[in-house]
Amino acid sequence: MTGIALIAAFAAAIALMIVMIAKWRIHPFISIMLVSLGLGLIGGIPLVDRTDDTGEKIPGIATVIGEGFSGTFTSIGIVIILGALIGLILEKTGGAFQIADALVRLIGRKRPVLAMQLMGWIVSIPVFCDSGFVILNPIRRALARRTAASSVAMTVALSAGLYTSHVFIPPTPGPIAAANTLGIGDNLLIVIALGAVVSIPAMIVAYFFARYIGKRVTTDEDMHELSDAELEGLYEELRRSYGRLPSAGAALIPIVFPILAMAAGTVSKAAGWTGIAGDLVEFIGTPVIALALGTAIAVAVLAQVGRAGELYDITEDTLRVVGPILFITAAGGVLGKVIANTDLVDFVQANATAFASMGLFFPFIVSAILKTAQGSSTVALVTTSGIVAPLLPALGLESPVQIALAVMAIAAGAMTVSHANDSYFWVVTNFGSMTPQQGYRTQTVVTLLMGITSIIFIWILGIFLV
Repeated sequence: MTGIALIAAFAAAIALMIVMIAKWRIHPFISIMLVSLGLGLIGGIPLVDRTDDTGEKIPGIATVIGEGFSGTFTSIGIVIILGALIGLILEKTGGAFQIADALVRLIGRKRPVLAMQLMGWIVSIPVFCDSGFVILNPIRRALARRTAASSVAMTVALSAGLYTSHVFIPPTPGPIAAANTLGIGDNLLIVIALGAVVSIPAMIVAYFFARYIGKRVTTDEDMHELSDAELEGLYEELRRSYGRLPSAGAALIPIVFPILAMAAGTVSKAAGWTGIAGDLVEFIGTPVIALALGTAIAVAVLAQVGRAGELYDITEDTLRVVGPILFITAAGGVLGKVIANTDLVDFVQANATAFASMGLFFPFIVSAILKTAQGSSTVALVTTSGIVAPLLPALGLESPVQIALAVMAIAAGAMTVSHANDSYFWVVTNFGSMTPQQGYRTQTVVTLLMGITSIIFIWILGIFLV
C-alpha cells in the first residue's frame, strides 16, 4: 500500500489507537503495540526477514518491532529511571518541601500567586506534577490564608507551574523520551535550555489568567476558610512528618549538578578539548553519567537526614512508577520504527513542500489531539515523537536546535488540554476544593491558553533560530 491509501490507513490507525486508549480503556502499551503491528502489515513490511533482488536485507515485522523496542530501552531507560529516582528521593526526604518553603520565604507574602507558580515550576523539574501538587498543597492553602489571596488563583498558579516544567524540562520522563526518540538524547542540555525559555511565555499567560479567574471563581476554601491556627497546624504537621529535613541548598544540588555537568560536556565538545581532562569532562557530561552523579548526591542527602536505610524501598517505588512509562516509551519507539519501515516516509518526502509548510505546527497538532483524546501528557509526548521522528527531514527539522524545537512543539501539544480524562485534572480539582465545572473553567482553560501561547512562541523562536 502506498500514496494516499497509506496516509488514510495511517490516520485510521492513529484514530483507532485513540479510541482503544480513551474509550475502550485498553492500556496504552497494548494499544500502541497492536496498532504498530497492524500498521506495519498494512504498510507492506514483510512477515519474515527477506532479501531483495539487490541483496539488501529487508527486516520482517517481528524484527522491526524488536529493534524498535530494544533500541528505546538501550538509549533512554537508565536516564528515565535515574531522573525519577532523584525526584522521589527529594519527595521522600522533604527536599522538595524545603525548596518550596524557601521560595515562600523569599517572595511569598508580597506576591503569593507568583510564589506558588515558581515553586511549582522548580519542584516539578524532578518530581511528577501529580505528586508535586500533593506535596505543595498545604503550603498553597497556608499561603493563601496568610496573604488573603484567592484560593483559586493560588491553585491555578501552582498547577500551571508544575505542569510547565513537567512537559518541557528533563529529567521528567516525557521530554527525555521525546528527545531520545527524535535523536537528540545526547543533547539534553539543549532541550533543558529551550524548555526553560519556552516556559516563560506559558508561565506569564498562566499568571495573568490565575489572577483573572481567581476573582471570578470561589470554592469552599474561600467560603469556609480554616483559621490561621488550623492552617499553621496542617503546615507544621507536614513539616514534622518528614522528620529531619535537608537544607534547601542541599536539596537543589541533585537537580543543578546534572544540568551543570551536561553544560560542561557540551562546552567541552564545542571547544574541542582533548586529553584526559577533555575526556573526563565529556564523560561526566553524558546524560546517563550526569544523572548517575546527581543520584549519588541525592543518596548523600538521604543519608544526611538519617534515612539511608530507605534507599531500597525508594528504589522499588521508583521502578514501580517508571515501569509503565518505560514500556509505553518503548512501544512508542516501536511505532516510530514501523513508520520508518513503511512507504509512508517516502510519500511524505515526495510531498515535502506541503508538509514542510506545517513545520512545527504538525507535531503540535498531533500531540494536542492525542493529549485531549486520551489524557496522559507522557503518552502524548512519547507517541507523537514516535510518529514525527521519521518525518523530521520532510518537515524541514534536521539540525539539533530544530529537533529540540520539535520536542518543544510536542510538549506544548501535550499540555493542550487537561480535562476529565487526565488524572492531573482530578488531583488539581479535588485538592483545590473545586467542582468539575470549576475545573473546566480553570484547569482546562489555563492549559489551553498555555499550549497555544507556547506553540506560537516556539514558532517565533524557530524563525530566529533556524
